[in-house]
Amino acid sequence: MSNKKSHGRTRAQESSNAIERMYVTMRHLFNRGFYKPMGISGETLREALLLLKPEIYGSIGEEKAELNGLLYVMDRLPMGIEECTYINLTSDEGYANSHFKPIIPEKRRRNCYRIDEEQMNIEITRGRSEIYDILTHLTFLFVESHKISKRVVISGDGTTTRDWKKLEKSVLAKKKLTQEEREVAITHTAYILGRTFKEVTEIYSAFATPKQPERLLHIVYWLGKLAIEEQVHHNKRTITFSPVLRERIGHHIHGEIWANNIKSILHKNQLLDRNIHIISANMHSVLNTLFAPNALKAIASKKDIFEVYELLSNKNNRELGDRVTKAALQNGMLYIKDSSGTNIDVQVFDTTFFDVSKLDIAINETLMKSEKPLIFVMDYAFGEQAYETIDELLKPYAVKGKKLHLNVKSISVMGKAGILEGGKGDIMIPSAHIFEGTADNYPFENELSKEDFNGQGVAVCNGAMITVLGTSLQNKDILKFFFNSTWNVIGLEMEGAHYQKAIQAASKVRGNISPEVKVRYAYYASDNPLETGSTLASGGLGTSGVRPTYVITRKILEQIFN
Repeated sequence: MSNKKSHGRTRAQESSNAIERMYVTMRHLFNRGFYKPMGISGETLREALLLLKPEIYGSIGEEKAELNGLLYVMDRLPMGIEECTYINLTSDEGYANSHFKPIIPEKRRRNCYRIDEEQMNIEITRGRSEIYDILTHLTFLFVESHKISKRVVISGDGTTTRDWKKLEKSVLAKKKLTQEEREVAITHTAYILGRTFKEVTEIYSAFATPKQPERLLHIVYWLGKLAIEEQVHHNKRTITFSPVLRERIGHHIHGEIWANNIKSILHKNQLLDRNIHIISANMHSVLNTLFAPNALKAIASKKDIFEVYELLSNKNNRELGDRVTKAALQNGMLYIKDSSGTNIDVQVFDTTFFDVSKLDIAINETLMKSEKPLIFVMDYAFGEQAYETIDELLKPYAVKGKKLHLNVKSISVMGKAGILEGGKGDIMIPSAHIFEGTADNYPFENELSKEDFNGQGVAVCNGAMITVLGTSLQNKDILKFFFNSTWNVIGLEMEGAHYQKAIQAASKVRGNISPEVKVRYAYYASDNPLETGSTLASGGLGTSGVRPTYVITRKILEQIFN
C-alpha cells in the first residue's frame, strides 16, 4: 500500500467542510441580528445543508418531499410555526407573565409564544447548541416548502395546479374529514409532495394530534402557501434574533441562576457538606430503581423488575408512577423544579432516609452509614449547555463571605447516543470524548467497564465517542470516516466533551472539587445513523430502551453504594 496522500477531496471531507461552513454562517447571521432563510443571506446555509444531505433529513436533496424528516422536525418546533412569516429567537424576556400561552414542542422542552398570525417567538435559554438546532431545522423546513411551491405554481402570475386548489379547499374547510374526504385530500397531497398515496397514508396518523387530526394537510398547505408568497410576491420569511439574546448568549446567565438556586436549597436543608454524587440522567430511572420495588410491592412480587420498569415507562400507567413518586417524597427525596429557564429539573435523594432492606440492589451498609451519600440527579442538558450547568454547579457556594466547596465524590452521565457499531438499545462505554471539527480530545478513567454489563441481556461496546455540534447534521460519509479511522469511534452524542471539559477544569485546574472525583459515562443507543431506516427520524426507541436505561442506572447506583 502506498502512503502517498491523494489530493482529491473525499465525500467525508466535503461534508466536514459543509458543517464548518454552516456553523460559521449561523454565528455570522446571529451577530447580524436577522436573515431571510430563502434569500441571499440564507444561501450559504441552504447550499451547505444540501451538500451535506444529513441522514436525519432523508431525501432533502431530491425533488420529492421528505416525510420522516418533516415529522422529526415538526416534533421539535412549536405547533403552528408553518403559518408564520416572522420567527423571532429571544432570550427569557418576561413572556411567561403575559397573556401569551407557552407552546411547548412535543420533543424539545422550550417555551414558544405565538405573538400574532404572522409571528412566532422561540425562547432560547439553553445556549448556542439550541440556536444551531433550530436554525438547521428551519432551513430544512423552508427547503421542503419550496419543493412544494415548485410543483404547484404553473405560471409567473401565481396560477396553481388543480391539486393545490383541492388541498386548499380541504384545509380551509377547517373540519374533521370523513374517511372518503381524507383519502381524496391525501391523493392530491401525495401528488404535490411527489410521494405515493401509500407513503402519505402510512405517516398521516403520526402527524395527527387530538385537536388537529388533519395536521399533515395543514402543514403541507401552509408551507406551500408561504413559499408561493415568496416565489410570486417576494414576501420572504424572516428570522430575527432579539438584542437581549445576542447580548446574553454565552454568559452562563441561566446556568448560574440554576446552580445558585440549587445550592441555596441544599444549604437551607443542611445538605451542602454531604458526600455528593451527581448523576445526569432522566427524571425517572433513578427514582424508579430506588423506590419502585417497595412502592409497587404487589406487582414487583409477581414480575421481573425490568417488566415493572416497562410498565412505569408506559404513559398510560401514570397512576403507578405517581405512587413511586409519592413514596420517594416521603422517604427523603427533594424535587427542585427549574425556574431559571435551563429546563433542567433536579431530584436530590438523601440516603439517610433509606430503608436498605427495601432496595433490590447490592449495598455496603457500613459504607452507607459512614459516608451518607447524597444522590443528586439532574435532567439532561442540551449540547453546550452541559458545560454551562456543570461548570456553575461545581463552583463553591458563597455564604456570608465564606466559600463553601462542594464535596463531589462522583459524576455519572447516562445519555442517549447514536451508535456506529451495533443497533438500537445497545450500550456504549466511552474511554474518551472527541470534539467534532477539532482535535480536542478528553480521555478519562471511566469507572464503568464493559465487564460490568456481562450477563445483563444487552450488547456492549467500548471506545472513543465523538461529541457532535448537532446530531441533525451527520451523514453516512462523515460517520463512516469516524468509524473506520484510527480514532476508533463507537458512537456520537452532543454533551460528553462539554461535561468532561467542565469536570476537568473544576477538578484539575480551578480546584473547585477534589482531583480524585470519579467519573462514569454510559450511553444507550437511540439509533444507528449508518443503517438506513435506523436513524432518529425513523422513530423512538419504544420499550427497547427500558432495559439498557435501567441496567446502566442500577450499575451506577451499585458503584455509589459500594
